[in-house]
Amino acid sequence: MANPAFDDLQGVERMVSAAPPAQYVVKIHSYSSLSMNSVDRYESGVFQAGGYKWKLVIYPNGNKSKNVKEHVSLYLSMAETSSLPSGWEVHALVRFFLRDQHKDNYLIIQEAMRKEWHFDSMNVECGFNQFIPLKTFNDARNGYLVDDTCVFGAEVFVTREKSTDQGENLSMIKDAISQKHVWWVFNFSQWNKEFYDSTVFIAGNQKWKIRLYPNGKGSGLGGFVSVYLVSADVDTLPPVTKVFASFTLRLMNQYLENAYTGKGNHWFSALNQESGWARFIPHANLRSLNANYSVKDTYVVDAEVTVLGVASAAL
Repeated sequence: MANPAFDDLQGVERMVSAAPPAQYVVKIHSYSSLSMNSVDRYESGVFQAGGYKWKLVIYPNGNKSKNVKEHVSLYLSMAETSSLPSGWEVHALVRFFLRDQHKDNYLIIQEAMRKEWHFDSMNVECGFNQFIPLKTFNDARNGYLVDDTCVFGAEVFVTREKSTDQGENLSMIKDAISQKHVWWVFNFSQWNKEFYDSTVFIAGNQKWKIRLYPNGKGSGLGGFVSVYLVSADVDTLPPVTKVFASFTLRLMNQYLENAYTGKGNHWFSALNQESGWARFIPHANLRSLNANYSVKDTYVVDAEVTVLGVASAAL
């Protein structure tokens, strides 16, 4: 049988407990002053539960934006959601509390059958439009509003959560188009830094550059020229983004003859941004490329790049 002091709302479960809410309590003194000062909505401070931040939202005279009348409206709202990853979702069991100050216990109102509430970027607030009738709440004999003071509370139990950094979309590219970039290397014998980069070029809507180590790298250090293709987008791409590319690197003399060639494919990402060959060409072979020409210190390095696929965070 329905309690005559409350609305008989389908899907809502009420019970009484001697234990106070374990996570957050809002005690309001001079409650009537909220209405007298046109405070239609009150937001509590932020509290933490289940690894997330929350706050209680109270409408003393009902949520007018939802056409609620003659009731107190009470909601749970997620706070500081801008720091959450894109595509976040949180499912939670929520219990609201209202203290009976005469009996020193708590009325608990929650969804029946332990129904979860679903929060996401489009729905950060859930609750009850008709939490308690004003007639019931305002009657001091019921113990909820005594000496113009009342106590609300909440418990939040996160049951499931999801964010897009736990999944990805892979888009392979049909009929991908190759793009070529040519880099002229002058006065090579005077290059004494660890490595040099070409200008940035575009292939497959991604930014790239050629990286040349004059004195080698890794297993090629000291006796070889090392040549790599480097993603120039990795500092701006999200951490989970990967770009799959097929590429060819060539090094030849200034007359575009006697090319040394390397072909490969690679998944480029923020953690794996370059691919190539540590022992691309021995120093002795490099000098022989221009042996028969008067200009002996100029070379050409070119890259041909085809982007075949992009993996990114799931939407």
